[in-house]
Amino acid sequence: MHNNHRSVVVLISGNGSNLQALLDFSNAGNYRISGVISNKSDAYGLQRAEQCNIPTTVVEHRRYANRDLFDKALSEAIDVYEPGLIVLAGFMRILGADFVKRYNGKILNIHPSLLPNYPGTNTHQRVLDAGEKLHGVSVHFVTEELDGGPVVAQESIAIESIDDSETLALRIHYKERILYPAVVSWFADGRLRLEANDAFLDEQLLPETGQRIPSS
Repeated sequence: MHNNHRSVVVLISGNGSNLQALLDFSNAGNYRISGVISNKSDAYGLQRAEQCNIPTTVVEHRRYANRDLFDKALSEAIDVYEPGLIVLAGFMRILGADFVKRYNGKILNIHPSLLPNYPGTNTHQRVLDAGEKLHGVSVHFVTEELDGGPVVAQESIAIESIDDSETLALRIHYKERILYPAVVSWFADGRLRLEANDAFLDEQLLPETGQRIPSS
C-alpha cells in the first residue's frame, strides 16, 4: 500500500501546464504519475503525457447522458491505474458527490485564489474588481462542496497597481507550478492526510488557510 501512496493519476481538460510541472518534478520527487485522464480528446496535456511515456485515457463527458454515468466511467478509468492520489490539474468538470465519497481523502485540486475567498471561476478579475491587495493560489482536498474542501497550502502575491487579469494569471501560474508538486510530494511521503473534514500535515491540524508557503 505504501508504494501505492506514491502512484498519482492526473485529470486534465486542456493545456496541462500544471501537469507539466508535476511531470518535471516527478523526476526528482517521490511520486510517479501512473496515468493521465482527460475528458477532451484534443487536450494538449495528453501530448505532454505521451512525450513522457505516461499512459493516457480519454473519457469524453459528451458521450454520457448524465453526470452519474460520466463519473462511473471516469472511476473505472481511474481504477485501472490503482492510484493513491487523484490530482485535478485544470479539470473542468464538477465531480458528483458519490465520486468524491468514493475517493475521499485522495483527491487534490488547485484553485487560483486564497480560499475560502473567491471560489468558482474568473477569480483574477473578481479580485481586481473588489480592490483586493493580495491574491494567491490554494491547494485543497476535494469534498462535496465546490472549492470548499480543507485547504492544504497557499501562496500569496501582492497585487500591483499595473496588474490586470492577464498579468495576475501569469504570476499566479508561476506560483502554482511550485506549490502543486510540493503538496503532491507531501501526500506521497505519507505526511499529508484528510481526516473527517480536516487536513493534517505531519500529524498537525492545518489552519483554515493551510500551510502558508513563504513567497520567494
